Amino acid sequence: MKIINNRLENELNLRTERDFPKEGIEFIDINPLMLQKELFREIIDKFCDEIKDKNVDYIIGPEARGFIFGSAVAYKLNTGFIPVRKKGKLPPSTVAKTFEYEKEYGKDVLELPKLVNDDYTNKNFYIIDDIYATGNTMKGIEESVKELGGSVVGKGVVINIIELNNDRNIFSLIDINES
Repeated sequence: MKIINNRLENELNLRTERDFPKEGIEFIDINPLMLQKELFREIIDKFCDEIKDKNVDYIIGPEARGFIFGSAVAYKLNTGFIPVRKKGKLPPSTVAKTFEYEKEYGKDVLELPKLVNDDYTNKNFYIIDDIYATGNTMKGIEESVKELGGSVVGKGVVINIIELNNDRNIFSLIDINES
């Protein structure tokens, strides 16, 4: 793993694990970024600085680490938070949209929940996740939000693996190459 760009001031402590969760994949463990309170605070603050002028109604965070970063940012910005869950984790009557997408090591199915006393129409959403590899998780969320009548006004990640995607319309705190 080679760090290309780092927008964080605190020292990084990333761990990697080769051939996990399957052979040929290098897993990036971002837990150290959350375990160090100064670094975690800096990450949340940087996301808030990026988002604060975008007129966001809801932050969306996919399971599981998107929950951590997204909910902290939503709290600080006083917006709603939408947890995108794996299929089967929400009661069927609470699901607004189900979508399948291809990950770098297999397929997955996620579900957007229905909003409470509201719908997605004419609302502004910002998607936050931990790592952007192929980008298919965020693309699936963005397409689903648009199908429900909402607008995605931005996407942000802690780490962007730039050699696996060509998306330059994403805010990232750390850009890396795996090789």
